[in-house]
Amino acid sequence: MGESMYKILSAEFIAPNVKSFVIEAPHIARKRKAGQFIILRVHDRGERIPITIADSNQEEGWINIIVQGLGKTSAHLNTLEAGDHLQDLVGPLGLPTHIENWGTLVCMSGGVGTAEALPIAAAAKAAGNRVISIIGARSKDLLIAEEHMGEIVDEVRISTDDGSSGRHGLVTDVLQDIIDEGIQPDMVVAIGPLPMMAAVSAQTKTINIPTMVSLNAIMVDGTGMCGACRATVGGKTVFVCVDGPEFDAHQVDFKELGMRQKMYKQQEEESHKCFLERQMKKVKAEEMAAGV
Repeated sequence: MGESMYKILSAEFIAPNVKSFVIEAPHIARKRKAGQFIILRVHDRGERIPITIADSNQEEGWINIIVQGLGKTSAHLNTLEAGDHLQDLVGPLGLPTHIENWGTLVCMSGGVGTAEALPIAAAAKAAGNRVISIIGARSKDLLIAEEHMGEIVDEVRISTDDGSSGRHGLVTDVLQDIIDEGIQPDMVVAIGPLPMMAAVSAQTKTINIPTMVSLNAIMVDGTGMCGACRATVGGKTVFVCVDGPEFDAHQVDFKELGMRQKMYKQQEEESHKCFLERQMKKVKAEEMAAGV
């Protein structure tokens, strides 16, 4: 891989198939704000994938991304280690999160969405809000950034699908618990898998709590030119990369977005399968060469 300025300074798994990277990118670290993302390529023949910036350090010139190896490119990225380089990295992209002093903010996140929620929670706390974090995962071992979130917000509540940590249930159950306790959220932010964000939006719409979601549409160029990330919000077409990624949840057409997300599912699965097969051959060849 060609030498570039995008050197990986550290790389470590923080949950099964979820890896945290610190990458040298001083110009992005200097400008990045909560809610913004990058688009990267692992190598010169690779596809471009969008990933939210979880953290950054302006003085030291690095950014932090957290990657779940779900497809071919994210799986390939997760094989890299400290000292490796990325082909290219563009950012910061997207509009920064709109932050104000709402009062009580409930920040709901699922899976790697918690990485995206961290900078938003920090910015909301700095603006004077009382911030309650709800982190959801399928099981305890898939929870990420729980401790880091705890350092930022007033309170963290956990839900797991299997009950292995926190409340047995969904993030929407925890939000209902909070409301039942007499806490009235002034704003909800939901970041995670599309079904989770749609469920939160449906819940808060019925009880009139303003809600913001960060949409994870298919993106290619990230600058509004290709139109791949089209979504319908409030009956109008938007480009998630330049008009978002955050929108009023109650205006989003989640059904259409879900259908668009699945457009290349077959091709994505085939590409991922081919990559995994090549990785297995590579490992076997290395083992044979080492006489294992």
